[in-house]
Amino acid sequence: MSDIPLVDVTLHIDETLDKAKRAEIEERLRALDGVISVHSPDDKPHLAIVEYNPDRLNSARILETVTRQGVHAELVGL
Repeated sequence: MSDIPLVDVTLHIDETLDKAKRAEIEERLRALDGVISVHSPDDKPHLAIVEYNPDRLNSARILETVTRQGVHAELVGL
């Protein structure tokens, strides 16, 4: 069995989004080929942690997917 490489990236979303908009962004991220999971904790609504396969996707594409939803965001810790 070969291991799938996984990495995660944390996004900081500048705007305060309601739960429905956060769910919409999470759904768009999950639709990207290579995304394994998306976690946006209710107690930290400005953060989203995305786990993905770097052989199929890169962090710039993840960020672009979020900003195309009309919000301002940046990658944290890179």
